[in-house]
Amino acid sequence: MSSTLLLLAATGYALASLVYLGLSGLIIASWKRRPQGRQLVLATGLSAVWGLGSLLTAWGTFSPALTLSAEVARNAAWLALLFHILHLRLPEHGRLPTPLRMVRLLAALVVAGLLLASVYALLVPSQLEALRWIGNLGLVILIVMGLVLVEQVYRSTRPEDRWAIKFLCFGLGAFLVYDFYLYANATLFTVMDPQVWAARGYVAVLVAPLIAVSAARNPEWSAPVSLSRSMVFHTATLLAAGVYLLLMAGAGYYLRLFGGEWGDVVQTVFIFAAALLLMLLLFSGTLRARLRVLLSKHFFSYRYDYREEWLNFTRTLTEGRPGEHLSERAIEALARLLESPGGALWMREGNSGYQRASHWNWADLQGIEPDDSAFVQWLSGKQWVVDLDEMKTRRDLYGELDAPVWLQQAPDAWLVVPLMLHEELLGFVVLKHSLGKVTFNWEVSDLLKVAARQVAAHLAQMRASNQLIVARQFESFNRTTTFIIHDLKNLIAQLSLLLANAEKHKHNPEFQADMLDTVESAVTRMNKVLTQLRRGSDTTRLQQVAIADVLSDAAASKQAFKLRPALHLPPATLRVRAERERLVRAVGHLLQNALEATPAHGSVTLSAHEESGMAIIEVTDTGSGMDDEFIRTRLFQPFDSTKGAGMGIGAYECRETLRALGGQIAVTSTPGQGTCFRLTLPLNTDSQGDAA
Repeated sequence: MSSTLLLLAATGYALASLVYLGLSGLIIASWKRRPQGRQLVLATGLSAVWGLGSLLTAWGTFSPALTLSAEVARNAAWLALLFHILHLRLPEHGRLPTPLRMVRLLAALVVAGLLLASVYALLVPSQLEALRWIGNLGLVILIVMGLVLVEQVYRSTRPEDRWAIKFLCFGLGAFLVYDFYLYANATLFTVMDPQVWAARGYVAVLVAPLIAVSAARNPEWSAPVSLSRSMVFHTATLLAAGVYLLLMAGAGYYLRLFGGEWGDVVQTVFIFAAALLLMLLLFSGTLRARLRVLLSKHFFSYRYDYREEWLNFTRTLTEGRPGEHLSERAIEALARLLESPGGALWMREGNSGYQRASHWNWADLQGIEPDDSAFVQWLSGKQWVVDLDEMKTRRDLYGELDAPVWLQQAPDAWLVVPLMLHEELLGFVVLKHSLGKVTFNWEVSDLLKVAARQVAAHLAQMRASNQLIVARQFESFNRTTTFIIHDLKNLIAQLSLLLANAEKHKHNPEFQADMLDTVESAVTRMNKVLTQLRRGSDTTRLQQVAIADVLSDAAASKQAFKLRPALHLPPATLRVRAERERLVRAVGHLLQNALEATPAHGSVTLSAHEESGMAIIEVTDTGSGMDDEFIRTRLFQPFDSTKGAGMGIGAYECRETLRALGGQIAVTSTPGQGTCFRLTLPLNTDSQGDAA
């Protein structure tokens, strides 16, 4: 090595030693009370020692065996830090997965072996050449394991938390790649590239700021890291790739060693072919799928990571706005469990059988299945997931059952998943063949059954919500119609009473005047009813209403009765906020009930007054009265009436009208003595007049 190259190398390693020494001091100063920083301090401190040892080696004053020991210790410290980061976020600091435990054990064995080889080389200097090759090979193995751990730390960290770890992973990963090139080349050609080795110190200096930034962002190295099957898969892949490269490197070395004049050419071609084969294997979908199956079978109790699968399934099923595209999301959620590219949903539609309700990436599959078909009865009774491929070959499982013709004509159809709600077949989903060539077995069947029941519950809730919306629309319409019919019934009763008395009193001028007033009032009220029907709702317009006017209108509407109520009007200043017609209708109903329940020799009184800042309306009669049980259980119950032709909603409507206005109704009654209805309403204090 030339003197200029030695000077450059010494300068680079000196800078590296000083930089990592300073970084260690900063970490100790800022983390003096944080035990989590010990791992990083150890790694940076040993990196400073490594830089000093490499500097002394460049000047020829340090034994290569000691340099190897410093480098092995530095690499071991960085590996320990990466294992520490992964272990911190395990639930309750549990055990690492089996592949990572194997990596840790192998790393410990390699580190121990290299340290022992260094000591042996110090004691037996004649073995130094053999130590160089063993040391280069051992460092390549440690570097491969370091790359595996860096990749796992980055991949298993949540995307939103990678800001705290990415600079460490990028910096340390880049330095390990540089070292891999250096030591792999030295292992193959038994000679260290002097220029690459000389630049190594500067590379270490460039990496130090990235490590410092990552340390500042994550002082406790506790960014949420999750260990999953995906992590195990990538760990195994990278580990296998590293082992493969080592084997190919060894084979290439022996080809060069025993190849004679052709050795260099044969080695170059062999290494290129080996690298090309590795790339083909890494990008092979079949190999990756088989590796997943191998890991699932031999390293895990079950094929699926049920926690991860259920989180993804629930996220797919519930994303978006409530009820929006739920059918499509349900199909997609089931399909993704098996890597299926599409599916379609059938649901029961009244008496029209099971019809296609939705699809996901499968628009051309159509068909209708009757409620009483053998296929539907079999799905409902067995509650099995039907494998259409297996149905063609395993007649012992399905007996004489055949798939519907429209399903037989769909070559992509694979599984039929029944959607069971309690013991009812709500529908079923047909899935396409899996892109991942997933084998249908008991575990897949159980997973689909559980997921299908969850889907059925969501779909049933959506259908119930839609039916409730429709029911509420009909309820609103029926409620308005019921109240209007009740008003019409009262008008008909008054006109019928008028006709009944017309034959006897038609020549009486007073009767004729009353008859004209009653007919006019009935026409006016019927016109208001028609106006309300045209509005199509119970929308109210509140305004200032004089209680005296309400009582007068209510009494005037009951002129057809022979018994006339005693009317005690309050001052005109006694006002409330209400919809006038509804309040008149409520008071008029109570007045009519009192007139009907009171004999001709009895009395009915309609009065109002102010009391404690409230308007009080009282309807009192000396009629038949009611007992407490009737008042409590039947009086305000809708559609419960003691009258043969009654509808039983008058008292209910009156109570609801009072409640809507912020008031209340109280009843005092004694059987055989009479009843008093007491209506309480808040006074109107708005001096600005009517308001909508």
